[in-house]
Amino acid sequence: MKWPNLKHLHYLVVLHQEQHFHRAAQHCHVSQSTLSTAIQNLEEQFGSQLLERDHKTFVFTPLGLELVKRSKALLSDAHELVDFAKSAGNWQVGKLKIGVIPTIAPFIFEGLIGKVKQHLPDITLQLQEDTTANLLTQLNEGGLDLLILALPMETPGCKQLVLGHDPFHLIAHSDLVETLPVPLDVSALPKDSVFLLQQEHCMTGHAVSACGLKHKEQVSSLAASSLYTLVQLANSKLGFTFMPELAIQNHILSTKSLVSMPAEDMAYREIGMVWRKGTTRVRLFRYLAELVAPLTPIPTLTR
Repeated sequence: MKWPNLKHLHYLVVLHQEQHFHRAAQHCHVSQSTLSTAIQNLEEQFGSQLLERDHKTFVFTPLGLELVKRSKALLSDAHELVDFAKSAGNWQVGKLKIGVIPTIAPFIFEGLIGKVKQHLPDITLQLQEDTTANLLTQLNEGGLDLLILALPMETPGCKQLVLGHDPFHLIAHSDLVETLPVPLDVSALPKDSVFLLQQEHCMTGHAVSACGLKHKEQVSSLAASSLYTLVQLANSKLGFTFMPELAIQNHILSTKSLVSMPAEDMAYREIGMVWRKGTTRVRLFRYLAELVAPLTPIPTLTR
């Protein structure tokens, strides 16, 4: 069997990215005819059409789109293999691209950077903040090496390692605390009184499941884009919100008028690392996990 040319697969990925032959050729530093010939060679090799062409326009076929997706992961693995060889197998050397979700990133970036500088000085760290869905897409396509996410979460094709627990707290203005039932009963909170993040933030799902928010009418239609906005909404005396302890430990409650109370049944989310199966950098990831776990409110990772 003849193996596909990695350079040709790279051209295909760039063409999908640019959606324009001339721009893709410029990006790849080749002529447009060279790029076009490479795509045709791939089509001949696979015996299937990858692009539907119409004069100067084109669209990717379903097979072409699937090949782009798989090529991204393959090219990422190839880059990783080259980097591994260049470092003579030294897992403590090289570039490391980490993606972190917005409800974790602001509270661990400083500590994470400090730990890497101290214990992995030859690692060049690149950090990115984004939603879980976007980060998982980039991980699977090879744009990122490692993720720090809130779990549980389905991550097909990836390995997970739990670093610690992050308990939820109910946050309310001190004037509203006296209206809360004792003992705390989330199901008794008023209609439209609980502010949560927008749906693309996985913390909303974790808070709903972990904190017993079984009645949707309790959740306000006003959804926030960040934890800092949730703090402002709670401080307005219009209702309540749930906040992870990680954020509270890092002084997100900037006003003394807000009161923090542990959620029912010590509800929590897990903070963990996620990486692609088959990576050659598992030793680095596990070592880094030992450094990052103490940054979580309740570390659970054991050697």
